[in-house]
Amino acid sequence: MTETTDASHATDVTDAAGATDATDSSGVAADTADTAGTAATDVAADTDTAGTAGAPLIPRPPRPGDASRATRLAALFPALHAPQYWAWGRYDAQFSTVLPPDELVTNIHLVGFTDGDRVVLCRDDRNHWFLPGGTREHNESVDSCLVRELREEAGARLLGDPVWLGAHRCVTDDPVPYRPWQPHPEKAWLWGWADVAVDSVPTNPDDGEQVVEVRAVEPDEARRLLLDGHEAWWGELIALAVELRSRPR
Repeated sequence: MTETTDASHATDVTDAAGATDATDSSGVAADTADTAGTAATDVAADTDTAGTAGAPLIPRPPRPGDASRATRLAALFPALHAPQYWAWGRYDAQFSTVLPPDELVTNIHLVGFTDGDRVVLCRDDRNHWFLPGGTREHNESVDSCLVRELREEAGARLLGDPVWLGAHRCVTDDPVPYRPWQPHPEKAWLWGWADVAVDSVPTNPDDGEQVVEVRAVEPDEARRLLLDGHEAWWGELIALAVELRSRPR
């Protein structure tokens, strides 16, 4: 179940007035290939995973070299790291590979890999393609939310623990939170990747978007579908997941 009508898919930032201009996603792939070793080292160093999905996401203390790692990642994925404005929720958003505390995480989304290197995408009844995921319910853990959203939107299940890529830290000037139990005015959208199996159909609860198609596609096609009319950072998010998955854990 999602935070707003558009909050869990590519329309999250369709109206993002402050977002960076779109860039060619093929360039991201080339840059990623050229800097594979550096990027993977930087991401792994900046991203502390909890080991088990749903465990507290406690930020680690700063370490020497953090600033330079963050600078290199921002240069490699400039659209993803650029300051954004998400008009649908009046959010100022900023991506970071440093994970937020668990209590700030309100939304979880996944780059799910299946059938080798294919990425799982969902299409709703408005013809929007998006990554499965959505809003945490009251007192719901991160891993419970992820399991539920994968089943609801993609008919999929996890084959292993997710690896967290990072999060968008968001601040809104709305006077009240979207739901009473959510943190306010600051919150975080958590992004990760995991291997999944698509072994059923979406359950499509009444209070969520209605998924009409689930498709497993090559990463380049996933970027193309997500970038069709949307911001370049979606393509860079896929590229970051592909790069991190390609390195030993």
